[in-house]
Amino acid sequence: MENKASNGVKFMLGTKGRMTQVFDDKGVVSPATIISAGPLTVTQVKDVQKDGYKAVQVGFGTRKSSRTTKPMAGHFSAKGGSASGGQDLGPFQYLREYTAAEALERGATLDISMFTPGDIVTVSATSKGKGFQGVVKRHGFRGGPRSHGQKNKERAPGSISGAGRAGGRVAKGLRMAGRMGGDRITVKNLRVLQVDKASNTLLISGAIPGHPGTLIEIRG
Repeated sequence: MENKASNGVKFMLGTKGRMTQVFDDKGVVSPATIISAGPLTVTQVKDVQKDGYKAVQVGFGTRKSSRTTKPMAGHFSAKGGSASGGQDLGPFQYLREYTAAEALERGATLDISMFTPGDIVTVSATSKGKGFQGVVKRHGFRGGPRSHGQKNKERAPGSISGAGRAGGRVAKGLRMAGRMGGDRITVKNLRVLQVDKASNTLLISGAIPGHPGTLIEIRG
């Protein structure tokens, strides 16, 4: 189904590329991130009567049929979508849901033509995982002194329990060493600088969380 839908709520999926820089008409340079975005295919239209809430499910990226589970293969098949226009779709690598302002049909295509240069968007992605890190790198602690008898506690967190106080326990939420990164990060108020429909590429100002190839969610 080749019909393209453009709704009031702008939503797009893509993968993060490399960073670059862009010069405007006044010669001011701005950092930017290249995103390979879309196209998306509507895989399911959910309604309140059947699903309990209203949403549109879209698929992005390709997945081998041998890597697709039978339940998901049935979901993408014409039989699985018979309730809302049966046709074979996918299989897709990613599935996401969002609330659309207008009615869409299963099989409709969404592309980056919904965006124009100058649009302000919100970008969500998973940040780079950095493994187990200490308090200096993870929380920005200053660390201990590096002289006057100090031996091997330069990056130690210091006291954590407050044993002399009432309770004598470690408080919940205390900043300590642990796993760093790999979190869902949302960056707001980023500007769309360029839209290349031929290559399905968006150029968005600033830095975006994650490593190259990370799945990016763009909302306008």
